[in-house]
Amino acid sequence: MEHQTEIIFGLRAIIEAINSGATISKVYLQKELKGALISELNGLIKSHGITTSMVPVEKLDKLSKYSNHQGAVAQTSPVAFYDLDGLIEKTIFEGKTPLFLLLDQLSDVRNFGAIIRTAECTGVNGIVIQKNGSAPVNAETVKTSAGAAFKVPICKVDHLKDALFLLQAADIKTVAATEKTEDSIFDIDFNQPIAIIMGSESRGVNPSILKMVDYKAKLPLLGEIDSLNVSVACGAFLYETVRQRMH
Repeated sequence: MEHQTEIIFGLRAIIEAINSGATISKVYLQKELKGALISELNGLIKSHGITTSMVPVEKLDKLSKYSNHQGAVAQTSPVAFYDLDGLIEKTIFEGKTPLFLLLDQLSDVRNFGAIIRTAECTGVNGIVIQKNGSAPVNAETVKTSAGAAFKVPICKVDHLKDALFLLQAADIKTVAATEKTEDSIFDIDFNQPIAIIMGSESRGVNPSILKMVDYKAKLPLLGEIDSLNVSVACGAFLYETVRQRMH
């Protein structure tokens, strides 16, 4: 079912929205808020694993269109999120060769949407993002994805390390896209169950994640610029997977 992104502002309104089962994409909070309501909200945020961001009041004013936000604004998600463990089991049960995509704190909404679109076109079984530090799943994400955000399961985890443990326990090999390797993308066997990890726009894949993966791979760059846009690089990795699996 397709849902529109909504902005909810005010401490009590956000608390009620969470308690009613609304899928919250992100909560923006003013720094140094105090009081019983903010304590209640923080407890709900923690128990539900909701992404939060501490922002100046000017950001909240803009998001709420200068309404009385009380230092808190929430953004609902237009899509429901999936449980990664259950999605892995479902993919294997259906006899598919798993193909998962992990995004390590990708922050640009347009890149995120473009990646979701390519993921749908290449048969990705699920996209995994981290609860904190990732681009929100909002109306702009959905628009940039050309609606693919409603078709590709998206999972949120506390940390990508949690996802790596689950995937590796299910015998799904993990490969990080990084220039910090001598191994080429063309040396990787993508015919096996695989999860591809793409890094953030500014710093790439986190070093702690690189230590955990089964493989590292880079794309050949023949010009003078030393990196590709992350959505373009992701497309290259996914279509190399498609190429190998079609042979």
